[in-house]
Amino acid sequence: MKKSISLWTTASLLVIISCSSDAKLDIITTKQDIQMGEEVLMLCKASGEGEITWHKDGEEIDDEDKVSKVDETSSKLHITKATLKDAGKYVCKCEFESGHTDEAQTQLFIYDGPSFGSTASYHEFLEGTDGVVPCLVSGQPAVDVVWLRDKQEVSRNSERRVWQQKDNTLFIGQVKREDAGTYMCQAQIRGRLIFLSLSVSVVINAPPKVHLKEDVKKVLAGPEANVSLLCLVDGLPKPNITWTMPVPSDPSRHQFNSDRSEFSILSVTREDYGEYVCTAKNKIGESAATIKLHVFEAPEVFVSPEQQRASVGDRVSVSCNVSGHPNPELHWLNKINGQPIVQDSGRVHVVEGVLMIDDIVPSDGGLYSCMAVSSSGNASRDVAIHTQPGPPLYLSVIPGPTSVLFNLKTLPFNGGTLITSFVLQWRQSPNEQWKERTVPVSDALAITSLKPYTKYTVRLAALNAVGVGEFSEGNNVRTQGIREPDSPILSTNQIKIEDNSFFIPFKQSDDGGSPLLNFSVRYKQDTEAAEWKEIQLSKNADSVFLQNLSFGSDYDLEVMAVNANGSSLPSRFNFTIAERPNKGSSMTKGSIVGIVLVIFLVVFLVVDATCCYRNHCGFLMTIAVKIFGQKVPGLKMLEEGDATFNGVKLKGITSRGSSHQLAQLALQASKELGQRKDGTCDKAPLTKNEKKQAGRELSNADA
Repeated sequence: MKKSISLWTTASLLVIISCSSDAKLDIITTKQDIQMGEEVLMLCKASGEGEITWHKDGEEIDDEDKVSKVDETSSKLHITKATLKDAGKYVCKCEFESGHTDEAQTQLFIYDGPSFGSTASYHEFLEGTDGVVPCLVSGQPAVDVVWLRDKQEVSRNSERRVWQQKDNTLFIGQVKREDAGTYMCQAQIRGRLIFLSLSVSVVINAPPKVHLKEDVKKVLAGPEANVSLLCLVDGLPKPNITWTMPVPSDPSRHQFNSDRSEFSILSVTREDYGEYVCTAKNKIGESAATIKLHVFEAPEVFVSPEQQRASVGDRVSVSCNVSGHPNPELHWLNKINGQPIVQDSGRVHVVEGVLMIDDIVPSDGGLYSCMAVSSSGNASRDVAIHTQPGPPLYLSVIPGPTSVLFNLKTLPFNGGTLITSFVLQWRQSPNEQWKERTVPVSDALAITSLKPYTKYTVRLAALNAVGVGEFSEGNNVRTQGIREPDSPILSTNQIKIEDNSFFIPFKQSDDGGSPLLNFSVRYKQDTEAAEWKEIQLSKNADSVFLQNLSFGSDYDLEVMAVNANGSSLPSRFNFTIAERPNKGSSMTKGSIVGIVLVIFLVVFLVVDATCCYRNHCGFLMTIAVKIFGQKVPGLKMLEEGDATFNGVKLKGITSRGSSHQLAQLALQASKELGQRKDGTCDKAPLTKNEKKQAGRELSNADA
């Protein structure tokens, strides 16, 4: 195998020689830099025959294993395995037969390496420590080493944080994350273009660190309340995150993002309160931090009962319970007067959250509020306490002939609920039982059907949903004699006016001690010439209803009550009926056209009659002639096609023409007459005999 390689190399050299330029003596070799252990073949070629010898570093080489004759003009030097000793200066000398001597020389370099041996190509360093990356290079002769990063040579200055030391070691002081990457250790045989490079990876590690955005989180519990706990983690390699929580994991409410750095809790409840630990771990170490979650609950108030009835003098108690986190304070408020209720003090007081009212009075009735107050909010709930109304105050009594009227300046305490009516009582002597009647709060407070000139004791009490309140003190009154009834009271706030009708209700307050007979009503328009219209209503009537009144008119109304003693003073009232509503014009286009045609026909007949009587012409005269066969002045012209009408000459019209032509004739005549400025006719007026003759002809025509 080696022999065949040698023959191939020799052949190659011969080819090179044959292609080379002419020279007296040349040394041909494939390369000058030879790796130790490689085969070396050099060929010396002379331009003529002669004796060729080889010399190294000035000494002749007589080793037949190395030097051999190829032919009469060439010789070769063959080194099977080059060693460092084979490096040097080689000279080929030739003594030509002509006696001339010539020589050629070449330099042969033998090297070993470079080699990185057991140099590691991967290094890991902890952030903040010093990193040392060795480059173990061997080779002969001397080898030069440089470190490169991103194709830039690393400095050899020791003042730099990253630099190349004298022993070819790469030093990285106080390693930072940006120092991570790929470095290149490059070795070169000194003085020769022989390179070898090794890529070295540098990895920076950092222990985990947990950074919390908030170490305390506050949230108000509720079905719509959500909270997120954020755990910011740093470290190389990227740490894994785990959470430790005070409650069992609930996938329906507990959710994580992709790297588990965010933990969300849905529909926060009070049970979610506690410490949540975020732990980050990688191969370097682990780190943890704690987030404390404070869960607040909005205050709630529960009262029992929410509404309570009690009689005057009873003792009332209402319990109130509050809940929430933090535990709220409990307060009671009297909403009747807006004042807080003091603990354990007074007739109305609070004992351990229970509202107590001793010897309840009507003024105690109303709303009370139990309130819960805390840092997470406030809440309240009202309690309604109802009792009987209080006694009427500021009461006056007005006697009538057979009645007594109560007058209240102010309503009594209602006991916490509305007063619905009043109880009116009366009696003639203390030995009698009280007689009474119940009157709605909206009606007049009157006792009726009493005896005239009689002494009574009367009193009044209010009534609500709980019962009858305390009666007022008895008032002694004496009824008056029988008289005319009082004027009816008109309810002006219930008036109804629709189109031209009017309605007003009324009521009789006092009949004067004698039963009513009827009501007298009269009304008229508010004008000087208008007369009163009177109507009579039955004694049971409660309203006045008037119809068919005039639109756009003002009216005066008087209502009187009548009993056996006479009539009351009239109750008067004024009202107005508005204008008739505009319902839109009922005239259509057809109606308007019809009216115009009628007007035109009337004008035509007037003009034609005038023409007939004055000038014996016109449509009427033509009809008369056709019926009676009479000739009149101007008729001939009509038959021939020309005629005059009130001095106007008309053409193209015959007596046999249609009614349309005659209408055109009349219209033409009226237009020309209207265009005359002096408004006269150039035809002489009819004489007295002519007028008589025209009258007879017209009479005959009508017959």
